[in-house]
Amino acid sequence: MFAIWFAIPFWQRVLAGFVLGAATGLLLQEQAVIVKPLGDLFINAIRMLIVPLVFCTLVVALTSYTGKNLGRIGVKTVGLFLTTAFIASALGLTIALSFDLGSGLQLIAADTVKERNIPTAAQVLIDIIPRNPIAAMAEGNILQVLFFAILVGIAINTVGDKAQALKATITSGAEVMFQITRYVMELTPFGVFGLIAWMFGSFGFEAVVPLLKFVGAIYAACLIHMLLVYGSIVKWLGRMSPVRFFRGIFPAQLVAYSSSSSYGTLPVTTQCVTENLGVSKQYASFVLPLGATINMDGCGGIYPAISAVFIAQLYGIPLGAGEYALIMATAVLASVGTAGVPGSAMVMLTVTLNAVGLPLEGIAFIAAIDRIIDMMRTTTNVTGDAVVALAIGRQEGLMAQDAPEQVTAQAS
Repeated sequence: MFAIWFAIPFWQRVLAGFVLGAATGLLLQEQAVIVKPLGDLFINAIRMLIVPLVFCTLVVALTSYTGKNLGRIGVKTVGLFLTTAFIASALGLTIALSFDLGSGLQLIAADTVKERNIPTAAQVLIDIIPRNPIAAMAEGNILQVLFFAILVGIAINTVGDKAQALKATITSGAEVMFQITRYVMELTPFGVFGLIAWMFGSFGFEAVVPLLKFVGAIYAACLIHMLLVYGSIVKWLGRMSPVRFFRGIFPAQLVAYSSSSSYGTLPVTTQCVTENLGVSKQYASFVLPLGATINMDGCGGIYPAISAVFIAQLYGIPLGAGEYALIMATAVLASVGTAGVPGSAMVMLTVTLNAVGLPLEGIAFIAAIDRIIDMMRTTTNVTGDAVVALAIGRQEGLMAQDAPEQVTAQAS
């Protein structure tokens, strides 16, 4: 029986949970609340992952490069990763607000949403530094956990050999959290079934209409980001024709789109970047694995920004300039900690939702179509890895010996 279940592709199981949940909700109507505990258990399981997963993956990302990698090349590489992530989150917010994703639909009446006290910018900065990092983890204060993880990562690199035991422990912890995440993701079909049944039973079929705009917004933002933002970087920093670039990485994009895994695409990406784009193997072996961990413009930039606005509109929760800035900041930081495996972006979305106080239950709407979205998100991520490899490789003279003349001729 289990063999039959796992033989079905994951995205099909999640989609089946959505369809069955919708049918159950429409059939049972208000009585569909009896299956809502399935969704609540799933949400609690996701909450369980957030703090240890964010802490371990962020520390591992910061300590994955040492020695020469912490010099100019490493700083410029990470800097470009973060720059494109910031642009991606800003683009995601712009597209989300332009699409009017909620279309006036509210799952909860606006007058039932509790008014929240919005802290000042100065207070937000003060609150980022935890008085007690253990308490911050226990309370699930993600911004404080992120700040502490950054300090730990930097300190491990500074201490060097004496901190190798701690680095190995946290690295092992990250691997354990990846595995636990895989376990929890297997519960997604059941969690989606419970939450969707309850939502459809309470709000009806019209609740699913905004999903069409949501998918369109994600794809539009990813395409614009790849063509305009990445295309500009390739042309001006990488000094290569964008047409040649996209032709060179097209095989990696195909694998990324079909597998939805940055890590799974890594061998193909490496081959495309070294053989088709002319980046040296030494630099490619550094930047691409690093990018598969911390360069997540699709999963950690565009996706959380659009999803946060979408969920806020569904629940009738107004967002102001402060919340939009917080969404962008947490989306960029979340992109550093997002693991390049299928399904992790949904976990990292909770970082952004928690930061601005949005309900995690809204994830159920997105989970049903996550596979369709994840295909484009991963394609964007892998493309971004190749862009940074080319741009920094060109700027720092890290191209293959025969690459400059070859690429210049093609670009002209």
